[in-house]
Amino acid sequence: MPCYMVERHLPGITQDQLIAAAGRAKEASAQLILRDARQGTPVRYLRSTFVPGDEKCYCLFEGSSKEAVEAAQTRAGIPFEHIEEAAFVTAEELA
Repeated sequence: MPCYMVERHLPGITQDQLIAAAGRAKEASAQLILRDARQGTPVRYLRSTFVPGDEKCYCLFEGSSKEAVEAAQTRAGIPFEHIEEAAFVTAEELA
């Protein structure tokens, strides 16, 4: 399933608020999976990285489409600037 990076500008966010927002994103994704499983539009929250100096948060999702990931963001009520298809490599994948 494709991965998508959601870019957010979150000025002044605290660590507690960031954790709460990530929880909402995960919950909204799970709700979409349950609701849309028959329609083939699952979205799964994977992780977030916050860059305090830039006040930016980058959240990684798996999703059937960019539109499905956007629907999860809207459902969670978390603002975002961009959603783009992304690729990532983990240390475990390297030989």
